[in-house]
Amino acid sequence: MASEEIMLSNIGEKAAFETAQALPILTGHFVHDIYTAAVAPLLPILIQRLSLSLTAAGSLSAIMQLPALLNPFIGYLADRVSVRYFVIFAPAVTATLIGLIGFAPNYLSLAILLFAAGVSTAVFHAPAPAMVARVSGDRVGFGMSLFMASGEMGFTIGPLLAVWAVSQWTLDGFWRLMFLGWATSLILFWRLRNVSARPEKTGSLRTMIPAVSGLFVPIIFFNLFRNPMIEGLTTYLPTYINAQGKSLWLAGSSLSLIELAGVFGSLIVGMLSDRVGRKRSLFIASLIASLLLMLFLRLEGWISILLLMALGFTSFSTMPIMLAIVQDQFPNNRAVANGLYMMVIFLLRPLGTLFIGTLGDRWGLERAYWIAAFLSLLTLPAILAIPEKGKRLA
Repeated sequence: MASEEIMLSNIGEKAAFETAQALPILTGHFVHDIYTAAVAPLLPILIQRLSLSLTAAGSLSAIMQLPALLNPFIGYLADRVSVRYFVIFAPAVTATLIGLIGFAPNYLSLAILLFAAGVSTAVFHAPAPAMVARVSGDRVGFGMSLFMASGEMGFTIGPLLAVWAVSQWTLDGFWRLMFLGWATSLILFWRLRNVSARPEKTGSLRTMIPAVSGLFVPIIFFNLFRNPMIEGLTTYLPTYINAQGKSLWLAGSSLSLIELAGVFGSLIVGMLSDRVGRKRSLFIASLIASLLLMLFLRLEGWISILLLMALGFTSFSTMPIMLAIVQDQFPNNRAVANGLYMMVIFLLRPLGTLFIGTLGDRWGLERAYWIAAFLSLLTLPAILAIPEKGKRLA
């Protein structure tokens, strides 16, 4: 490694949070996720243009998640060599691929573009949280909160930007937005080109084997029962609201509203988990989110807007807590552990998306949301089975 490179791991043991090191990565996460968030609000247009069913539309999201299979391998690589260029160039690559969806003439070409964008997403999300964790000192929950908040902010801006772009230029002119991703990658290259993503000390992968039953089994069940609700909201909420006779602007704005609330949820609840405990915070947030979705389906009018905001605050706040739990348990294999976790959530997300889409085709999205709300209550036993923070597995 070149002598001028800044080793993130050298500062990873400090108690202080290293803002100057984390800020470029957080900015890259924000811009990158603007593009992945742009897909859902464009689904009503794509459904009409390509004559897609809800199941077929949901499968596009599933296809985009499929490259998550690469996450453990990318994480393994990130724990042993510097993969900073993965983080640097991912925003430009993802922006280009998403920007081209307006030129897709059929379902197959659109699926290929989104699959490639999923590869770029995996390449970014496997090493980036571990890089942030290493500069967070003893405030890993805070670091993961900022990481997730930056992504949620991207998901807040993305739907509004996407709807504005197609309103100005139609879907055929959506490609103009890709330049923001290119500019971001240029800035990241300037700031991170001499920064190593490789830790100074790596642990043996054999030490991670106990985590299969100790940590990842509860995580799998948590995400299995949680994802129908989350994916139902992030993928189908604009379609659900648009089908009720509301405008595309209102449909896209509803997704931005819930994502904006998720920014504050990620920040506040993630930071609180450093003080009151990961499992307690996770349990309370998950329980309240399930109840709020039920209330949202029962009530109408202005109160539904407040419920959407509260639902976004609680439901999206669980992700940084889970990320912090993984980082706590694997201090010497953070990237590969994060890669395994990302693989789990990205592979289970398509199941949740397809599940809601199939139910929506058969019984309607409202009934599908009710089923998702009740299923999400089953996350509570999984949370109780998660090891405590002090019990490190690797």
